[in-house]
Amino acid sequence: MCVHAGANVLNDVGDDSGGTDRCNVDRIYPYTGGSRFIQTGIMAAAGMARLGISLLVVAAVAGLVLLLAKGSMILLFGFTGVALAVVYSLGPMRLSAIGLGETTVAVAFGILPVTGAAWLQSGGVDAQLLLFSLPISAWVAAILLINEVPDISADAATGRRTLPVRLGLGGTATLYIGIHLFAVAAIALLTVMGSLPLASPLLPIGLLVLALRAAAAIKQGLQDRGGLTRAIEATLGIHTLGSLWLCACLLFSFWWSA
Repeated sequence: MCVHAGANVLNDVGDDSGGTDRCNVDRIYPYTGGSRFIQTGIMAAAGMARLGISLLVVAAVAGLVLLLAKGSMILLFGFTGVALAVVYSLGPMRLSAIGLGETTVAVAFGILPVTGAAWLQSGGVDAQLLLFSLPISAWVAAILLINEVPDISADAATGRRTLPVRLGLGGTATLYIGIHLFAVAAIALLTVMGSLPLASPLLPIGLLVLALRAAAAIKQGLQDRGGLTRAIEATLGIHTLGSLWLCACLLFSFWWSA
């Protein structure tokens, strides 16, 4: 949680230093365009940077406790998470500005927490577990992708070459649908492998209806702010409902087999 929060705070710092948030007049509150803490004078950029670093320090302290309790493997998960949190927004790489933001978020908020939590509880990570983390990764990547749509003009003006800037509205809508189809395919594969109950793909397939509507809103862009806002909210809902559904399916499998 602290790494996630620290990444968001440092992202605000990075976007302010690059000028993106300052010139962003098209943002959809409260989903896109940053927290605006710096732009509205709630906190100075230096204070935000200190807050972000402090959150990562707290995360490191918690990681040290886990290190003592669980062993050196925690270093791999911890260093990877913190590194991705930093290079997503800051430094010469700035992954979010070169079209790698979605991939970074998919790893940091999908693969890492799922596999990390499983490793902490079981002591092992295998290919099946990695496959299970992919739908979560896809759904969270879709959140970032659609959140970047209202910010296209500001990002392009400040040299932040996100995927929506590169692909345009039509290409972004196509990629958005592809991400959701990828999540459903991963769940279907897990079902075929016998790792999930037969009914597991039903809700994710049903959620594709919301994804298709959201993709249509992406194509309209800011011409329909209300539609795009609802599409962002639907994407958040897909991630939440899909994740809870997968957990429920796993629990059902565990209890049924027991």
